[in-house]
Amino acid sequence: MTSFDRSIKIAPSILSADFADFGREIQAIEAQGADWVHVDVMDGHFVPNLTFGPPLCKAIRPHIKTVMDVHLMIAPVDPYIDAFADAGADVITAHLEAGPHIHRTLQAIRGAGCKAGLAINPGTGIDGIEYLLDQLDLVCVMTVNPGFGGQKFIHSQIDKVRALRAMIGDRPIHIEIDGGITPETAPLMAAAGADVLVAGSAVFKGGSVSNPAPYGENIRAIRAAAEAAR
Repeated sequence: MTSFDRSIKIAPSILSADFADFGREIQAIEAQGADWVHVDVMDGHFVPNLTFGPPLCKAIRPHIKTVMDVHLMIAPVDPYIDAFADAGADVITAHLEAGPHIHRTLQAIRGAGCKAGLAINPGTGIDGIEYLLDQLDLVCVMTVNPGFGGQKFIHSQIDKVRALRAMIGDRPIHIEIDGGITPETAPLMAAAGADVLVAGSAVFKGGSVSNPAPYGENIRAIRAAAEAAR
């Protein structure tokens, strides 16, 4: 990954891409302006859905020229960290709620050579983050309950992000928002202090591998709305 900065970054979620054509979908969103590629890993246990494992991540890695942002919505996390690191993840994000020893998990992620992310669900406060800040490169605030794409944005998370931004201060830690990001909600989060915006359906709607221009229009609309709010 490049050096740290707080510019707005758009991270399309491939959960909304054509599963039969991931390679070309990734090339299309990157060509259309995506900054990161967000990979939602779900286990059907921690969240009510089942998606991708390390082999899929390894298969798509050669197509990703930007940042491979792997969000583990799984429990337990620790047994799988090395596999996702070996598959080429740049960032591995684990949930605060996924296990009792999250500090050890974050250490393991960094030990595997990846940036360490911590995700928190809508019902989780930020108190549990304070003593983890020295282990973190990213905090992912879920603005929907994890498990499905296309859900409605939960507005109570705006104040949470504002408080989190104050807690982080000048530390080089990204604030990522995952869930319900659109040109309408992106500015709310950018104003509160977020810099990485995950968007699935809002990026992929209206386009396809054979007609990728709408991907670019959608990415630019989200980015412009977020940047204007700063």
